[in-house]
Amino acid sequence: MSPTIPNWRTVTMLNALRTCLLVATAAASLATPAFAQAPVKIGVLTPLSPPGDATAGQFIARGAKMAAEEINSQGGVLGGRKIELIVEDDAGTPEKGAAGLRKIVSQDRVVAVVGQFHSSVTEAVQDLAEQLKVPVFLTQSSAKKLTEKHLTYTFRTHVIDPDRVTLWNKWIQQQGFKRVAILAENTDYGVGLIEETKKQFASMNVKAELKTIIFDRAVVDLTPQLLEIKNWKPDLFINIGIGTPMYLITKQAYDVGLIPATPMLISYDAPARPEYWKNLGEKGTYATFIVYYHPTMKLTPRGEAFRTRYLEQFKEQPVYGGLNAYAQVMLLADAINAAKSDKPDDIVKALLGTKFTGWNGTISFTRGEGPYWQQWTPPMLFLQYTKLEQPFTEAKIVYPPELKTGDLMMAPKR
Repeated sequence: MSPTIPNWRTVTMLNALRTCLLVATAAASLATPAFAQAPVKIGVLTPLSPPGDATAGQFIARGAKMAAEEINSQGGVLGGRKIELIVEDDAGTPEKGAAGLRKIVSQDRVVAVVGQFHSSVTEAVQDLAEQLKVPVFLTQSSAKKLTEKHLTYTFRTHVIDPDRVTLWNKWIQQQGFKRVAILAENTDYGVGLIEETKKQFASMNVKAELKTIIFDRAVVDLTPQLLEIKNWKPDLFINIGIGTPMYLITKQAYDVGLIPATPMLISYDAPARPEYWKNLGEKGTYATFIVYYHPTMKLTPRGEAFRTRYLEQFKEQPVYGGLNAYAQVMLLADAINAAKSDKPDDIVKALLGTKFTGWNGTISFTRGEGPYWQQWTPPMLFLQYTKLEQPFTEAKIVYPPELKTGDLMMAPKR
């Protein structure tokens, strides 16, 4: 072939190829979904292994995941970016909590974190979050001092312990209990509740004697402490263990004959979980426990939609930790859209300047006095199981009076 023809053909083909590539690139650009943009990453730092309350962490992660799925199915945030969750196990220890936060912020580049459950872990995490300048949400950590520090990057949508104590002191007064014994784990949660109860017994003029014992959370035998309490002859026993310690207290309190003859109040909502009856059987009957959600509650449209999807997917009522984690991820997405930014400082400004729809009402974060700093509080109810393997949906609300559906029932003699 003539040497000039290939050159001409080559130039023509190259031009055509370049044109095709430009057209293809333009077409691909137009056809590429907006989700091809970098995702916005949110961390879920929560207990997923012992000694943490791993079951609680699993419910929290489940709720957060359902929120991310819902947000992404509706187009994501910031005009089409997906929410990507980075789930990290804090194992219920401050050391692993701090290491986990450093990892998901520094390596994974999350813009906010939800899922904190144990108060002792949260204290380590929130101090580091302040240094790293990333907002962290307390999903079920309730120690007063966590929001009393007035930190910029700490937000809570859960009860605080002084309110929990005020409620059980009012219940003690209403029921006329005269001798109250508390067995509490040696964590910020347990020790804080004992100190607050002593303080409020005086300030509320509670006419009852109080006996308190603190135990090491790592012990496996609480028989001596429970026998000491039994011999003191309380008419109310308050169980302040979280996760495994709560179950250990209940089993051994039953074995030594302290409960159910003596009414027992469990300090949080673990009995609402399906695992409760599997772990305790008849030893769990007649326990009273504090919850923040009940299936008869009227929820916001957002909360109702979550409850419906949860029932369809898991064939059981949602657990509060899942509801709260779901709402936290949803409101973070709202804050990111309101800020038109995924920068943590912009998100903080939006969190402080916007009202959000939660699972049970409108959530806003004000900088109130004492522990009421960037804090929203759900309702609290006292429920009681009176039958073996009684469904959570059928447990009676025994306090507060305006919401009660039944009276506290004493156990028959064994």
